[in-house]
Amino acid sequence: MDYKDYYKVLGVSKTADEKEIKSTFRKLAQKYHPDKNPGDKAAEDKFKDINEAYEVLGDAQKRARYDQLGSSYTQWERSGKPGGGFDWGQWSQYAGGQGGTRVEYQDLNDMLGRGGFSDFFNMLFGGTRGFGGAGFGAQGLGRGEDVEQPIEISLAEAYQGATRTLTKGGRRLTGKIPRGARTGTKVRIKGEGGPGQPPGDLYLVISVQPDERFTRDGDDLRVEVPIDLYTAVLGGEARVPTLSGDVVLTVPPETQSGRTFRLSNRGMPKLRAPEEHGDLLARIVVRVPTHLTERERELFQELAALRRGTQH
Repeated sequence: MDYKDYYKVLGVSKTADEKEIKSTFRKLAQKYHPDKNPGDKAAEDKFKDINEAYEVLGDAQKRARYDQLGSSYTQWERSGKPGGGFDWGQWSQYAGGQGGTRVEYQDLNDMLGRGGFSDFFNMLFGGTRGFGGAGFGAQGLGRGEDVEQPIEISLAEAYQGATRTLTKGGRRLTGKIPRGARTGTKVRIKGEGGPGQPPGDLYLVISVQPDERFTRDGDDLRVEVPIDLYTAVLGGEARVPTLSGDVVLTVPPETQSGRTFRLSNRGMPKLRAPEEHGDLLARIVVRVPTHLTERERELFQELAALRRGTQH
């Protein structure tokens, strides 16, 4: 059996902390997710390797046991690989620990039904007793493990609420994503996780994608509002986009570029109280006119001379 270098799989050092490991895993999982690489067997295999590596390195107890094995294996290699082969027997007992299953796959039943992980993982963490010891094919040994499935939504869907449909064993599962959902929000589908008595739950882990117009700041939104020089100087009106339609902002005379106006209750719905909203922060950006005619240039020069005169 070959030793699997989980640190190399994720591309992190052996001293990487939990935050770095989690961040790296998420980036790689999004890159190689089967949804983004349909029909690509190499990407699918890479995705499984990434998930297996994170199942170990993302769990403190599993990582400690794996590091012990790695130290022993490295010492054996440096000693010239004595004995004709590494003694895997001393590592074949399960020493797991509780922790959420991190299987992230569109057809969850397909992944769970095959066990999902390599012989190396099963040897080290107890084969079918993996994932916290509940077991995949062993009903009645305890509660089934929870399963996480990453889901991407747009900012507009986070504002309005949305649904996502997944396939499990030929059945269609629908998860309702609440208004105000944020990156990291988890939507629970009860009883659709790993098998057991009772079965575990399936959690849709939300990732809200960046928006071209709006920047999210908690429940508030930020947006840039361009206005022309004349409106900035003389005052007027500007149209401000919101996620529920444009509104009109009254711009006072002599408004400076960069000034921010707060539009109450025009931000995101609050997750725990969706009837309430954050605010929209509209930042003014003054656009300087270009392609001036000769007469327009003369008028600006006259205005500049007049302004300089009043300053002396």
